[in-house]
Amino acid sequence: MATTTAAIAEAIDELTQTFADANITTEDDGAGGAWVTVSDVPLGPVYEQESSWIAFQITFPYPEADVYPLFVRPDLRRKDGGVHGEGFQAVQWGPRAEAGTQLSRRSNRLDPAIDTAATKVLKVLKWLSEQ
Repeated sequence: MATTTAAIAEAIDELTQTFADANITTEDDGAGGAWVTVSDVPLGPVYEQESSWIAFQITFPYPEADVYPLFVRPDLRRKDGGVHGEGFQAVQWGPRAEAGTQLSRRSNRLDPAIDTAATKVLKVLKWLSEQ
């Protein structure tokens, strides 16, 4: 079993500081990276649910590799009854093939100096709240 790199450990520390009120769980992915779940993040006014967990894998080449894709609760529903737009997909994700909603938000111009796992989660949550 591989252990996570120093960069990934730093990313997890930054996530813990950024989401100080959340419960953050991690699991080594066996390839030098980690699966991370941040609990109880707010979803914004668009959804029936007030909050969700958000999960993602930080892969071994991080910070040169994007944190992509991210996943939220499988029962995500809009208050207006509308369907989710582009970038949403029901999937099985992670090491235990759990049900979730995939949020496809790739960073096309990744800058490892500023595009951290925490900033990626914040950007995706902002995008989610605007859908």
